Amino acid sequence: MTYSLDWTNLQAFIAVAEHGSLSAAVRAVGGSQPTMSRHISALENELGVVLFERTSNGLMLTPTGTLLREHANNMSEAAGKLLLAADGSSETIEGTVRITASESVATYSLPPIITALRVAEPEIDIEMVASDQTENLLLREADIAIRMYRPTQADVFTKKIGEIESGMFASHEYLAKRGIPETEADLFEHDFIGTDRDDAIIKGFRAHGLKIGRNDFPFRCDSQIVNWQLVLAGYGIGFTQLQVGESDPRVRRLFADRTMTKLPIWLTAHSELKTSLRVRRVFDFLAESFGASWKHQDI
Repeated sequence: MTYSLDWTNLQAFIAVAEHGSLSAAVRAVGGSQPTMSRHISALENELGVVLFERTSNGLMLTPTGTLLREHANNMSEAAGKLLLAADGSSETIEGTVRITASESVATYSLPPIITALRVAEPEIDIEMVASDQTENLLLREADIAIRMYRPTQADVFTKKIGEIESGMFASHEYLAKRGIPETEADLFEHDFIGTDRDDAIIKGFRAHGLKIGRNDFPFRCDSQIVNWQLVLAGYGIGFTQLQVGESDPRVRRLFADRTMTKLPIWLTAHSELKTSLRVRRVFDFLAESFGASWKHQDI
């Protein structure tokens, strides 16, 4: 028997299987729940099987669905490789490049760089994924990734383009009320804005011999954007990139003689895209622009 499968139906199946419900799949990939449901029903009719069972916790794969999910994932990966190979052979610079970066880099560092890129290469469109989640380059969730760690995914080429140093800052309004800490002991008399699950700040304190834990932060959030707004609002002492804090007249840097945290900046693209003039141009432009902003060491 020969099957002619609708790829859209397969993509819906993969999304729902990964996220566990129609609503979660729609939030992840877009569309609507009725449309997603129709794609699943259509695929079940095409294959003559039941793929999901409805439970109180969402949709659960049937044994057949579990078996077919592996094959569907293999098809999706193969399709991704096909697209990468085709794009890698493109000899035109016109088109779209999708970049993923952390929220803080996308908010504070990339806007002037992307603006300059627009002037230099107006035929290139940019799609930005501002997220601290790891995007899959192989599945074309992004063409280029900017991350504070060296990616370990296979089949990628990567370059260290700089380092981001963070500092300790507080608003002038907050310091006028609470005083300026002069010693490390003074810090324990202040309110700190910290992270929830990310322990980078805690490790930074401990590297300086200061024993501090998660509960020492009366406000905790893993979004650096939210945390910086709390600093500006006068909530307490927080942390941000030096280039952000030192350019804002509303705040004062504390313990400027101390190096808090340095995070490496890695630029990554899939190896198949080495021959794509468009992606290569954006990759090189980003590397050059970041290199001009921060001291860096090429690998």
